[in-house]
Amino acid sequence: MKIITSMLPDQVIRSSRKTLSISINENAELIVRAPNRISDQKIQNFINEKENWITRNQSVVKARVEEAGKDKNMLLYLGTLFPLKTDNNAKKISFNGKEFLADLQNKEKTNKSLKTWYKNKFKEVAVPRLFYFAEKHNLQVNQVRIKEQRTLWGSCSSRNNINLNFLLIMAPLKVIDYVIIHELVHTIHKNHSANFWSAVEEIMPNYKEAKQWLKENGYRLRAL
Repeated sequence: MKIITSMLPDQVIRSSRKTLSISINENAELIVRAPNRISDQKIQNFINEKENWITRNQSVVKARVEEAGKDKNMLLYLGTLFPLKTDNNAKKISFNGKEFLADLQNKEKTNKSLKTWYKNKFKEVAVPRLFYFAEKHNLQVNQVRIKEQRTLWGSCSSRNNINLNFLLIMAPLKVIDYVIIHELVHTIHKNHSANFWSAVEEIMPNYKEAKQWLKENGYRLRAL
């Protein structure tokens, strides 16, 4: 007897859209975008039809993530790789402009210290840029929160509270600016309409380059 198994989505995002679409995110998760009224069975049928495409693309993403995790002796900061070297006297990780130094005998402690360093550096670098762009373009922001998010680089609530993922500090500055501008524009356009993208482009004419960098390299930031 043949056993038939169905591939299940990791997330289904329903909206007023008219068509079904699927994508594989940086964590190799299957994301489905679907119309509000479509049945779960039709969604599952669509996934089953695309199973070969899903499997192939999940394998590519998983290979990228695995490759990114191999070299633990290099760390990304503002889009550049810097060596991570041992300093057995170090109580926490430090950066001298050329290399990172840490007591590598305690990997858990080093990883925790690195995340703290990245978060503090992101606050130092990114938050002033957010308020710079907000003031320059007369965009109203309520609260700004810095956190590590599993699937998002940033978000903007209906009350104009903005969340930013501090792992972005590993990306080039233009990518950080793109995410900041993206979320700031959501304070006036709560969707991804043509007007939204036009407003993003008006502030950052080359935003597509930064968007593409994040699409191609985001998995490297998640590998921490």
